[in-house]
Amino acid sequence: MIIPKAVFFDMDGVLYDSMPNHELSWQKAFAAHGVGFDAVEAYINEGRTARGTIDTIFLKRLGRRATDAEVESIYRTKTALMSQCPAAPAMPAMQPFVAFLRTRGIAIVVVTGSRQPSLIDKLSRDYGVDSQHIVSGADVVHGKPDPEPYLTALGRVGMDAGECAVVENAPLGVRSAKAAGLFTVAVNTGKLPDRYLLDEHCDALFAGTEPMCKAWKEIIDRKH
Repeated sequence: MIIPKAVFFDMDGVLYDSMPNHELSWQKAFAAHGVGFDAVEAYINEGRTARGTIDTIFLKRLGRRATDAEVESIYRTKTALMSQCPAAPAMPAMQPFVAFLRTRGIAIVVVTGSRQPSLIDKLSRDYGVDSQHIVSGADVVHGKPDPEPYLTALGRVGMDAGECAVVENAPLGVRSAKAAGLFTVAVNTGKLPDRYLLDEHCDALFAGTEPMCKAWKEIIDRKH
C-alpha cells in the first residue's frame, strides 16, 4: 500500500452497494429483448459503457454486434428498471474513509462509466465530490478497460501516475487502472472469485471495503 496524493475511486461496488441493482436491471432488460444474461455477467462486464456491455453480450449470444436501435432500446429499459430499484446505500466505511483522506490533504476523484443525470448531486451529497472531480462515461470516448478514464482523472488533478492510487472492484476497472500505470487496490465486493481481480494484476486485494479502509488508514496515520 502506498500513500498517494490523490485516490481515484470507482463508484458502483466501491462507493455504493449498487451492483445488485445493476445485476437485476441488466438481466430484466436483456430478457425483455429476448437475449440471455447470466447474473455473473454483470460483474464480469462491470465498468464497460452501456454500448460495450450490450455489444459484448450480443456477440456472445447472437454472434453479432447490437444495432443502434437495439442498444438504445435495451439501455432505455435498463435505465427505467434502475429507477425503480431501491436507493443503493454507501459501502461500509467508505464515507468516513473519504473524509479522512481529505483531512490528510489527499485529493478525491470518482471515475465511473455511469452517465446518470443525478450522479453529481448524489456524489456531492454523500461524498462531497463536485463535478470537476468526477470522470463519467460522458467524459471519455473509450470506457474501461481502456486506460482513458484514469488518464483523464490524472489530467484533472495534474499529477503523475506514481503519485496516485485507484480503488476498484471490477476486473475491467483494474485492467483500465493498471494500463494507466496506477497503483491499484481491489476490493472484492461482488460475486466473482478473487482470481478475476488477481489475474488483472491488482497491487493489493481486500475482501471488502471495511478491511481496506482500516488497513490503509493505519498506514497513512503511521506516516503522518
